[in-house]
Formats: sequence, C-alpha cells, structure tokens
Amino acid sequence: MTPHGTLYLLPVPLSEAPDALLTLSPRLLDRFRQLSFFVVETPKTARRLLKRIGHPLPIAQLTLSSLTQETTMAHLESLLTPLSQGHSLGLLSDAGCPAIADPGARLVRAAHTAGFRVVPETGPSSLLLGLMASGLEGQRFTFHGYLPVPEIARNVRLIELEKRSRALHETQSFIETPYRNGVLFTSLCCTLHPMTQLCVARDLTGPQEWVRTASVSEWRRHPPPDLHHFPTLFLFLAHSSGRGE
Repeated sequence: MTPHGTLYLLPVPLSEAPDALLTLSPRLLDRFRQLSFFVVETPKTARRLLKRIGHPLPIAQLTLSSLTQETTMAHLESLLTPLSQGHSLGLLSDAGCPAIADPGARLVRAAHTAGFRVVPETGPSSLLLGLMASGLEGQRFTFHGYLPVPEIARNVRLIELEKRSRALHETQSFIETPYRNGVLFTSLCCTLHPMTQLCVARDLTGPQEWVRTASVSEWRRHPPPDLHHFPTLFLFLAHSSGRGE
C-alpha cells in the first residue's frame, strides 16, 4: 500500500510587521519547519515568511508550488502529488487562514476527493478577530469575500446584503483589495441605512490595528478613516426594524 502524506492548512500572520510571528503558536511554527513541500498563493511572499520562521533547510531546497484562481483541474491534482508519494504538504495563503477568500479551498476539496487526510492548524483569522471586536451579532454571520468592483453592482449588492441582515439579524462581512478600501467605505456610508451599525477593522494584529463600530450616520459626521493600503475587514448589522434601539 502506497503511504499517503497529510495536507496541513497553515495560517500565516496577517501583517508583515517585525513582531507578527508572535501571533503564530510554537506548534504551528514547528509544523512549518517539518515540511518541505508547500502550495502557496504567492511564492515570493511564502519564501520570505519561511526565511523569517527559520526553516532548517535552505529555502532553495524547498518545493513551493503556486495555486491561483486560474489553476486548471489537471494542475490542481498534480499539486497533490507529494501526498501520494508519502510526503506531507503545507497549504498557506498570503495572509491569515488558507482556503478563506483565496483559491486554497479548491485544493482542500481535491484532497478530500482523493482520500487524503486534511488537518487544519490554528492561527490568526481576520474574519473571527474582526467579528469578535465588532460587538455585532456573533451567532449569525456571513462572510462574502469580495464585493463587485463596479460601483452600481457594488451598491446593489450592499442593498441586498442589508435587507438580508435586517431580515435575519445577521452580521454581513467582507474584504476589499487594500487600495480600494476608501471607495468601498464611501459606498457603505452612502448606501446603507443611517442606523445600520458598521464596523471597520483595520490592520488586525498589525502596528496600525484599529477597530471601530458606529452607526452609518455617525460615520458620515466624521472624516473617513485612513484605510489606504491597510488590510481591512468591513462588517455591518442592520436593525430588524430599520431603526436604532
């Protein structure tokens, strides 16, 4: 019987600040150092992280394979080859937990289909950290990833999500490419009901970490926060009646 390796899902720091590695547990750091095969979102970013972690092997001797949204099914299956050869494999994204808002979920699904063991490791998740700090509904929530980029489509989607939030009393959360954070924040303030509670969670675990929850009407009364180039999570909760309590 051919030995099978394990697919480990490896969270990475949310920030590249000098002390960001402190957000990773000793157990997780040891797991990184035990592996020689990785599937990554961006090889350059992954190599930099592995060097900072202090991987015992020269970085050039590690096998780093790239996984993107454009990766074909045939290539996706080939990424699992180390597992069928008895080697364990680490999956990591550019920031946070893999397979959440990145293409890693496709690899995990393929691993399950092929019968390989999948083990998630614990680490920082901007989704959970932001939800914890928001003060919004934590028992019913949905993460939508990225919203549409075109303004009209984005605003229509926000209206749909606000109706859902109001009907289900459910927190809605999403992210944006950092250089478009300001545009999304403007859309939120212009489109959502004044009494909807909006949370902005910037640079979580990083040196510029900042979290604030307030009504949309209050956000409108102040200058917009500095979100440019900072990883940011947005969350909102609409009151069931559309009015403040």
